[in-house]
Formats: sequence, structure tokens, C-alpha cells
Amino acid sequence: MAWALIPDRLGVRGTERFASAPHQPHFSQEFAPMRKMFLSLAALALVASPAFAGRYNKVVSVGEKAPTFSGIPATTKAGEDTSLTLSDIKEDVVVLVFLGNHCPVVQAYQDRIIEFTNDYKGKNVKVVGVSVNDLDSDRLPAIKNYMKEKGSNYVYGYDESQQIGKAYGATNTPQFFVLDKDRVIRYTGAMDDNMNEAKVQKTYLRDAVDALLKGESVEVSETQPKGCGVKYKR
Repeated sequence: MAWALIPDRLGVRGTERFASAPHQPHFSQEFAPMRKMFLSLAALALVASPAFAGRYNKVVSVGEKAPTFSGIPATTKAGEDTSLTLSDIKEDVVVLVFLGNHCPVVQAYQDRIIEFTNDYKGKNVKVVGVSVNDLDSDRLPAIKNYMKEKGSNYVYGYDESQQIGKAYGATNTPQFFVLDKDRVIRYTGAMDDNMNEAKVQKTYLRDAVDALLKGESVEVSETQPKGCGVKYKR
């Protein structure tokens, strides 16, 4: 399985101290304030520069190339065995959602995810679900039963290594990532603003996908994911 998430950290070099020459007694005094200011700015940069992290996602951020993945065992809506490889997806827009069958929040959103997948069928959008939870209820055999029971219409995989979850900084289920045709992350977070569908006012996921299909920028590119915590191995 191939992975690509190699953040470049911005480092700040320390400053060298120069001893003042005896015949230039005012040299070190003249530059001392500048040196002090530089050191202060450098210290601030180290504290205030969260390299490669978004507001809510502390691993990846919008505008970065999405981590690649390959060979994740999966199942189709027809119950056929397949696998998920990012480079094999030909659609311009990819919606990657981290799921967990056991999670009541995922269950509450299931019909909305199915409806979303239907609405964007044939519109150059690919929806793929992935579970990384270390629970029997969320592994591939249970996923197949879940999809049949719920009538799920997207490809759904299980990554036992949990690497895709760690690479994307997945913390909750459901948690959505929208990738453009260059496989750059353009949105990450929740599907909408309310678990109760009747009270939804903001459709973050739809708005992001619609903007990309129109060739426009995504207005709200990151929201806080809400749902069950991802069950990583200890």
C-alpha cells in the first residue's frame, strides 16, 4: 500500500553572536536591539506556525495534495469484492468519507449519504467510504452486511492498517474530504450543520462539490467534524 504524506517543516535558524572588536565599541550595542527583535520573531514563528495543519484537522489542511492510498479491500453496492486506489478513480471530484457502522451518527447520516451519491451520479463525482475502526462491527464482513441492510450505493472499504485514517488525520465518523481533479484537498469536515436532517441550514459538502463542478473556489473549506471518535489501535 502506497502512502504519500511528507510534510515540509519550516525551521528557523538561530543567530550567531559576534564579539565586538575593541576599536568598535558601539558595534554590538548598535545591533543588539535588532538581534533581540530577530530572536523574538523567530521564537514566535516556532510557536505560531502550525505547519501542515488546518483549524480542526491537525494533520492535513485544505490546499494540500491529498495523501494517496492503494489496495484497500472494499465492497461494491452489489456485494462484489473490489479495492480502493486513489489513482484509479477517474472522476474529477472525489468525496472520501470515514465511516463506522456502529456509530449512531453515521447511521443518522446514512440516508443523506445515499441521497448525495444518487444526486451526483453521472456528474463526475465519486463517493468512497472507508472504515479504519478497530472493531469487528466495522470490518469488511460486517460492512457487506451493513451495505445490504441499508441499501448503500457507494464503494466502502476497510483499512486494517489504519494508515489512511492517520494520513488524513481522521478523528470522527462521519468525516468528509473533498478532492479536486488534481487530488488537492478542497474541503474537510462535516456533511452539514445538524444531525437532525429537518434542522439542516448549511449543506457544507454539497456546497463544496457544487463549487468545484462549476470551477469556483469553495467558500467554506473546513468545518469541525462531529460524530463518534475513530477507534485506533492502542
